Amino acid sequence: MPDDTSDQQNIRHAVRLNPILVPKASDVLAEELRERILHGEFPEGTALPPERDLVTQTRMSRTTVREALRILEVQGLVTIRAGRTGGAFVQRPGGESVADSVALVIRGQQIRMAALMETREAIEPNCAELAARYRSEEDLTRIDAANEALAAEEDSLAEFLQANIDWHIAVATATHNELLSGFMLAISRAIYAATDNQSFVDAEVRRTTVLAHKSITKAIRDRDPVAAARRMKRHVHAYAEAIQEIDERTEIVIPA
Repeated sequence: MPDDTSDQQNIRHAVRLNPILVPKASDVLAEELRERILHGEFPEGTALPPERDLVTQTRMSRTTVREALRILEVQGLVTIRAGRTGGAFVQRPGGESVADSVALVIRGQQIRMAALMETREAIEPNCAELAARYRSEEDLTRIDAANEALAAEEDSLAEFLQANIDWHIAVATATHNELLSGFMLAISRAIYAATDNQSFVDAEVRRTTVLAHKSITKAIRDRDPVAAARRMKRHVHAYAEAIQEIDERTEIVIPA
């Protein structure tokens, strides 16, 4: 009589495995170094081991090590210097890293001017409020310098727009919040590119901009967060309405 139990044990079932994604060696090394940097194990300014030492320690190829360092450089976690005293040095990501990431989204998604202005109206009054609370004398010096440059009537359009960016960034910097500073840097650069237009930035626009900035600066200097937020909201809203009347853009081009 056949042994059914034995037959059942010998039945072979079709085994299917899903594809297994094995990360690249350079990604693994970059991730290891990234986590150690972000956890503070390597303070800012620390020189990572030379390439040849990393190759020896990790038992990875020189190409893999170089690719991993390049990944960290793109992410803003190391800076690579050439020369006999060069190498890879740890740096902490800051506002500029945030700005670069936001700028990629603006360009890649072809963000319209209206969306940029909505974002600015949502963020910048809060920047003014926080600046009034936390500003230092050094912050006020930067804001005042931008105001002086903005009021120079003989300046070209490019100089006026740059002074305008400098003022808005100085206010954002006075919040002492690097996320806000990074967002405002990216948004300001995009608006700069979109308003580089003599037909829009005329003498009247310059005059009202200078007056608005002085009024907001006074509230920041006086540590009056309510007035600073209210005046900034009025300023950016009026600017947005003026731009909306002339803007037919579908893409914002940010200077490299």
